[in-house]
Amino acid sequence: MPEAILPEKRAVRRAFERAAEGYERSAALQREVGARLLAHLDPMRVAPARLLDLGSGPGAFFEPLAKRFADAEIVAIDLAFNMLRVAQRRTPWWRRALLTRAPRLICADAERLPLRGGSAQLVFSNLALQWCAPAAVFAECARVLETGGLMLFSTFGPDTLKELRDAFAMVDAGAHVNSFVDMHDLGDGLVQAGFADPVMEMEMLTLEYASVEAIARELKAIGGHNALPGRARGLAGRHRWARMVEHYERLRREGSLPATFEVIYGHAWKGAPRRAPDGRQVVDFHPPFAR
Repeated sequence: MPEAILPEKRAVRRAFERAAEGYERSAALQREVGARLLAHLDPMRVAPARLLDLGSGPGAFFEPLAKRFADAEIVAIDLAFNMLRVAQRRTPWWRRALLTRAPRLICADAERLPLRGGSAQLVFSNLALQWCAPAAVFAECARVLETGGLMLFSTFGPDTLKELRDAFAMVDAGAHVNSFVDMHDLGDGLVQAGFADPVMEMEMLTLEYASVEAIARELKAIGGHNALPGRARGLAGRHRWARMVEHYERLRREGSLPATFEVIYGHAWKGAPRRAPDGRQVVDFHPPFAR
């Protein structure tokens, strides 16, 4: 599966560690997308004994997941320890003391899950996949899900923040905006990881801001600033920033600047391993240039 240029893991972790305390004040888009992702579960028949909230952040979806799956153990996994520390506050101290109804919190990389194979029945992941290598995450989710388990996720697509990317491109050739994987490649990646009949959907959401600075502040507040390996270190020069803003300002309409977010929703069921007549497992091989 083709990969976008991957963010540096240490930079991602550091950004979310710093953003944890104030994250929810600026995460309106993440809450809205997560609510829409949850609605995808409405027609599905799934009753997990254990579900993973992968990239749980400060735990915004602990309560809705617990209400929907009252008998399930929730395992929250996030790369940033501070996010989990904030998430822990959602569970009253007396429930934590009694070990009842408290999500299990694990600080770990989604590409290397510290869970045994076949130990979960549902993976729920809201806007976390874009910070990872999707193929590695899909392979790990396929490993930890039992056969027939469900993976449900949202992520950002290539047109996300296209206005900001285009404005920077008018100034220099540097990498200023994170890159994202195409919806069709994500679907192919699910199949290669052992999932069956992936369903992919996409929608464009446009948010309006008073200024480019407001966009930058919000991205920083949610840990979503540029984490690419080739990013410029330190603040952009004043002259370069001013030129970028000048280009972005040409998009202003009725007093606001647009920022586009391409939101991708996907789900697929863990398929049973296919085996040859002699008992050997069948693994599909896809040459890198085959389409």
